[in-house]
Amino acid sequence: MRLTTLSSALVASFVGFGGTMALVLGAAQSVGATEAQTASWITAIAIAVALETLVLSVWFRMPIIAAWSIAGLALVTASTGYTMNEAVGAFVAAGLLTVATGLFRPLMRAVEAIPGAISAGMLGGILLPFVVAGAQAATVDPAFILPLAAGFFVLRVWDAQLAVIGVLFAGVGWALLGGMADAPIAVEMSALTFTMPEISVGSFFGLAVPLYIVTMASQNLPGLAVLRADGYRPPAGPVIAVTGIGSTLTGFAGASSTNLAAVTAAICTGPDAHPDPDRRWATGVWYGLIYCVFAVFGASLVALVATLPEALIALVLGIALLGPLANSTRIAVADEKDRIAAMTTFAVTASGIVFFGIGAAFWGLLMGLAVHFLSRLRG
Repeated sequence: MRLTTLSSALVASFVGFGGTMALVLGAAQSVGATEAQTASWITAIAIAVALETLVLSVWFRMPIIAAWSIAGLALVTASTGYTMNEAVGAFVAAGLLTVATGLFRPLMRAVEAIPGAISAGMLGGILLPFVVAGAQAATVDPAFILPLAAGFFVLRVWDAQLAVIGVLFAGVGWALLGGMADAPIAVEMSALTFTMPEISVGSFFGLAVPLYIVTMASQNLPGLAVLRADGYRPPAGPVIAVTGIGSTLTGFAGASSTNLAAVTAAICTGPDAHPDPDRRWATGVWYGLIYCVFAVFGASLVALVATLPEALIALVLGIALLGPLANSTRIAVADEKDRIAAMTTFAVTASGIVFFGIGAAFWGLLMGLAVHFLSRLRG
C-alpha cells in the first residue's frame, strides 16, 4: 500500500465524477426526469461504477476502472421526444446487449468490425452541440463565464485533467458567494427510485442501439486498450459482461450505461499509481470505495447542481467534452479512405434529424456505413 494508490484513485474519481456530473443532469432534464428520478440516476450510476470496479479489480487483481458513459449521456441529452420510461427501457436494453456481447464472441467481433473512423464520427457528432453550447454560454453572462473559461485554458497548461474540476469548483463557489444560486443547499441521503421501463421500435433503434454502440466502440474498447498498454490483459468477454450486468440492473433505477473507463483509467493503471504492476489493483479498490461515498450523497449533489446558473453548467459541459471531441475528430479524419464516411456520420449525427421516431445517431451510423461500403466497391 502506498499513498500514491489513494491519491491516484482520488484524482481519477473526482475528474470522472465532478468533471461530467452536469452531463447527467442535462440527460435527465432532456427526458423529463423528476428531481427524485434524477437523484436516483446519480445514486444508481455511482453504485454501478463502484461495484463494477470493486468486483473486477478484486477478481482479476488488476486496476480495472469503470465509469459512466460520457458519450451515452451526451447521446441521451441530444435525443428528443423520449420519456423517462422510454429512456429507462433503452438503458436496460443497451445493458442486455452489452451482456450478450461479452458472452457471445460473434457479437464482440461485429462491434469490433465497425470502422473506428465511423464510430469516432458518430461520437464527434454527438459531442459537437455541447461544445458549441459551452462557447455560446459566454453571451449569457460574459462577466461570469469568460473569466472561468480563461481559467480553464490557463490551468490545462499544467494539468488538463484537473482543469475542469478547478473551473467547476471555482464556478460553484462564485455562484454561491455571489448569490447566483437559486436556493440554499441541504445535505440529504440518497434513495433509489424504480422506474417502469418502456420500449418501442423508435426508442430501441433511436436510443438503445446507438447507446450500446457508442458505449462499446468509444469507451469499452478503448478501456481495454488502456489496460493492455500498461501490460494488463484481462479476458475481454467477462469484463464486458460485468459492465453490462451492472448497467442492466441499475437501469431500472434510472441509471444510464456504465463501462470501462479510458482517460481516468490511465491515471490508475500506470506506474504513478504504484511501481509494482501486481499491486496497482488496490487503486481500483480505493476508486470503488470513493464512488460509494458519491452514491450516498447523490441527492445533495443533484440539489446543488440544480441551483446553479444554466450558463455555468453549459460551460462545464463544453470544456469537459472539448478533449473527447478533439480526439474523436482526429480519429475520424486520420484514415483518408474512411474520411468521407466518417464526416458523413459526423454531419448526420450532429444535425439532430429524426425519421420514423428514430434519432440522428442511428441514421448517422447507417449513412456512414453505407458510404464506407460503397467506397469499397471500386476496390
